Amino acid sequence: MGVVVDTIATFALISVYYAFYVDPGGSKGGAVGEEAAAYWSTGEGLLATLLLGSLGTLIGGFYAAYKAGTLEMKHGALVGIGSIILGLILQAGTEESSLPEWFMALSAAAAIPAGALGGFLAEMFKNATRGRPSAHSPGRPGAR
Repeated sequence: MGVVVDTIATFALISVYYAFYVDPGGSKGGAVGEEAAAYWSTGEGLLATLLLGSLGTLIGGFYAAYKAGTLEMKHGALVGIGSIILGLILQAGTEESSLPEWFMALSAAAAIPAGALGGFLAEMFKNATRGRPSAHSPGRPGAR
């Protein structure tokens, strides 16, 4: 489920970024038209895709880790691995790779840490919303 959330979040973030930052006037083609394809192949577009994709993976890792409730960073990192596998499958479906090798290497290198960071944030969120430990908690300093 975390990889699905990652994919949806990434597409949503890229669409919002394109609609509000790149083409605020709003062409009918949205983020998938010919003009958009030209933008996404530029260095700025690739960097934006890398950052927004990593943010999507972080969101997917957070979701997976929060739902798992245990081993949060590992579940988040698994979302990063799933993201890499899905990216490779989608790239294999095209005849010729339109993405540069540096982009593929950076996105693969960023996926696992981004997912693990999402898992870490889920663990921190879970601990923060759980409340304070009770006075009878054995792990509390000074408890008898």
